[in-house]
Amino acid sequence: AASPTRSIPLGQVSLPRIRLSQIPHPPPPPATASRPSAARMTEAPFLPRERLFKQQQIFQNLTKHTYLKGRYDVVTSVAIPLALAATSMFMIGRGVYNMSHGIGKKE
Repeated sequence: AASPTRSIPLGQVSLPRIRLSQIPHPPPPPATASRPSAARMTEAPFLPRERLFKQQQIFQNLTKHTYLKGRYDVVTSVAIPLALAATSMFMIGRGVYNMSHGIGKKE
């Protein structure tokens, strides 16, 4: 005779615990010219860790806007767009003046 099956409520189901160390890792991809292998990467870090942490603290504690926190951000985010806007307004104004006075008109 077959044994009767019991239904277990969903909240009481226990699953086996698996650690990350038990999961097999795939092998690393082969090295190519555009993607060297991890073992061959010998480049030094861009900044030392202590200096990086110091820079992070400085940037996180600033009250300026995000796009103005760097050393040259004011130049690239404010001065260059203002210069372009001023130059274009000057050229438009000069064109309107020349058209209204007939300067540069071909006969």
